[in-house]
Amino acid sequence: MSQSTGGTRERIQAVALELFTEQGYEATSLREVAERLGVTKAALYYHFKSKDEIVTSVVEDRLVRIDALVAWAETQPPSLATQRAVIERYADTMFTGEQPSVMRFFEQNQTALKSLSAGREIRERMFRLANVLAAGDESPGGQLRATLALFAVHTSWFAVRTPGITDSERRRVALEVADELLAAIAARS
Repeated sequence: MSQSTGGTRERIQAVALELFTEQGYEATSLREVAERLGVTKAALYYHFKSKDEIVTSVVEDRLVRIDALVAWAETQPPSLATQRAVIERYADTMFTGEQPSVMRFFEQNQTALKSLSAGREIRERMFRLANVLAAGDESPGGQLRATLALFAVHTSWFAVRTPGITDSERRRVALEVADELLAAIAARS
């Protein structure tokens, strides 16, 4: 492993998520992660002491992105244009880099994620982001529509099962559905 420490951590995260998705979080050992990476378990321990630490580091990366998006959104005027911009920016974070593998891991390992504090933190941040989207319609229906608009984007990774669909097509469909929900919120504001 002659890469930089940052690159090594990212490589460990990617390989671990790949294995957790293939085999399940509980069924995957750190030894298997080390073997797939071609390193010793001790070398892996230098970066991460447990599977929980790996998952927490991945979730923390997402939390930083969501926090930045919420901070930006809270400075914008509450409007349909702002809601659409928030969803677009959220989609950008879901459809770039390693995010597709992160979303597949989240979907296939929900039970393990719920038991980790990192999973609870991501849930709390998602509600904060939904509150920003529901601004102007804080009714139960507005709250649900805002949350579902977010879910339209990130659940598209496993809810849209059309063979051969491209990431850009998946993103477009997710944003169309999210926009329908946002328009209903704006109509009630």
